[in-house]
Amino acid sequence: MDEARARDVLAAAGLPAGGARLLALGENAVFAAGDLVVKVGRDAELLERARRELDVAAWLADAGVPAVRAAEAKPLLVEGHPVTVWHRLPDPVRPAEPRDLAGLLRLVHVLPSPSFTLPPRDLLAGVERWLRLAGDAVDPADAAYLRERRDGFAAAAAALTPHLPPGPIHGDALPRNVHIGPEGPVLVDLETFSADLREHDLVVLALSRDRYGLPAEAYDSFTAAYGWDVREWEGCAVLRGARETASCAWVAQHAPANPKALAEFGRRVASLRDGDESVRWYPF
Repeated sequence: MDEARARDVLAAAGLPAGGARLLALGENAVFAAGDLVVKVGRDAELLERARRELDVAAWLADAGVPAVRAAEAKPLLVEGHPVTVWHRLPDPVRPAEPRDLAGLLRLVHVLPSPSFTLPPRDLLAGVERWLRLAGDAVDPADAAYLRERRDGFAAAAAALTPHLPPGPIHGDALPRNVHIGPEGPVLVDLETFSADLREHDLVVLALSRDRYGLPAEAYDSFTAAYGWDVREWEGCAVLRGARETASCAWVAQHAPANPKALAEFGRRVASLRDGDESVRWYPF
């Protein structure tokens, strides 16, 4: 789905396509339109996820968790695309920091399960699809290696004994999914909410520290605000390895059309093969 197609869907939904400003284009095209934000999903397969995201938003509102609020309670299906409408947040007053994320995760991690079903956080579910999209652009031996890692980490993750009580999690716990408005931090991008090990939400920042250049002091501010460092847990290496495997395969899907993605994929696979946890990975 390109921008032009997404604007056609906006117009068909009776929304102001002409004056809408594109904010992001991926699995969803995200537009700012006046006081609203509109998300147009790539295809009808995302309808159930869109429906669940709206349910999550209503549930968080009832629980008093600062999070983005929906303007419409149900998604639309317009010309085969799910469309959700949200209240636009005020302009940010500053960038979000890891400690802001930690405070929101503390609120989420004490919530009981909602009345609707949240899926498990299956980090590795997309590996096969991403490798299939990579096709011949990546070395078949590298693809086979990642499939083997996927299977190994999936089995190891299923056998973990958690330190924290399992329950609702955000699922993609990064500072980019926090908006700092005039009244403080607000949680955004609720599509990955899951019911699983709470440690999933904490491993993300640990991996950011180890692989993506998050400064140690920023990570320390996160663990201080949350009250625990997931690296103390013996299962951390398993969830970290699963996330690394998924992140490596995710880059592979872009390799056929982007030489920089192919180079980044090669760097990541080589570091995994070598067992070198000090190799820097770059966001893509």
